[in-house]
Amino acid sequence: MTEIADLPQPDQIDGAPHPRQTLQLYGQDAAQAAFLHAYTANRLHHGWLLSGPRGVGKATLAWKIARFLLATPPADAGGMFAPDPPETLDVAEDHPVAKRLRAGADGGLLVIRRSHDDKGNLRKVIGVDDMRRLHGFFGLSASGEGRRVVIVDAADEMNPNAANALLKALEEPPANATLLLVAHQPSSLLPTIRSRCRELRLSPLSGADFAAALDQAGVEGDGAALGELSAGSVGAAVSLAQSGGAAIYQDLIALFEGIPRMSRDAALKLAESAAGKGNDARFALILTLFELFLARLARAGITGPGSEAVPGEAALLARLAPHPQAARAYARLAQELGARARHGRAVNLDPAALVLDMVLKTEAEARKFL
Repeated sequence: MTEIADLPQPDQIDGAPHPRQTLQLYGQDAAQAAFLHAYTANRLHHGWLLSGPRGVGKATLAWKIARFLLATPPADAGGMFAPDPPETLDVAEDHPVAKRLRAGADGGLLVIRRSHDDKGNLRKVIGVDDMRRLHGFFGLSASGEGRRVVIVDAADEMNPNAANALLKALEEPPANATLLLVAHQPSSLLPTIRSRCRELRLSPLSGADFAAALDQAGVEGDGAALGELSAGSVGAAVSLAQSGGAAIYQDLIALFEGIPRMSRDAALKLAESAAGKGNDARFALILTLFELFLARLARAGITGPGSEAVPGEAALLARLAPHPQAARAYARLAQELGARARHGRAVNLDPAALVLDMVLKTEAEARKFL
């Protein structure tokens, strides 16, 4: 029988530690400072929306805030002997709350995320039954100086009924309750939910912060390449490193370096690598990297090639996208091929044929600007 701990978790990236195990948050000092200021000023809102691109630390921040709230006594506790206001959200690893949260055993925290069905398959949305757990949780005796903390990860995965149930909790929150909503696309949430939350916007990482976060996640490889390809998302960088994304992107660059005499054998080899049983993940990754290549081509035609993700990319982008007219053409092509790829996956078109068609259409477009 499959144990719950063995099932895939929707709030954990394969190959990376779970956010509850990640004590250090890099590159999001402004968001941390904003929350701490609200706390020390006694203006702690009951609803917080943690927004930003995937993989930049939103869930890590949610767990860090939860750990802080459950471990820190209220400012008025102890009267004249109360401790000084906290200057950081950090909580020591050996603190009892930190230990309980790592073990998933603190009664003051409820995590709402996509659940598993009877067969152990991960559901596609957070349903109303998941959200109804709020009622029972808020009815329990509180711990940690009466605090209760709820993490919803990710809030933009709720179905309409779940969203309405959450809205009710935001409208009538119990005392000392804090709801932390992780959202990759906050615009998809109900406006009434957004209006009842204070937003903490997290940004992509760069430089030393990105390198430190990769190291903490145990990722090995070319950090500069992963930074460019992931657009500063540590989560995306972890996925790319696990799946060999940088090597696939290098293959794309090598393929298009042959234009106007691109190797048909190399094109076929790339296309056929996406086909066959067990290659679904590689197929999806090739489509993602292809879309990224076209986007970088379009940007190069406006602002120049910029920092290259892999050797030879900058020279190729400069050659294939020499002016804004080329940029507009590649932007249109990206939309066209992206729509075709989504349709192709939906109706189960042959992956090899789909990838080869994208390669040949891009080659034909690029020839116009040589």
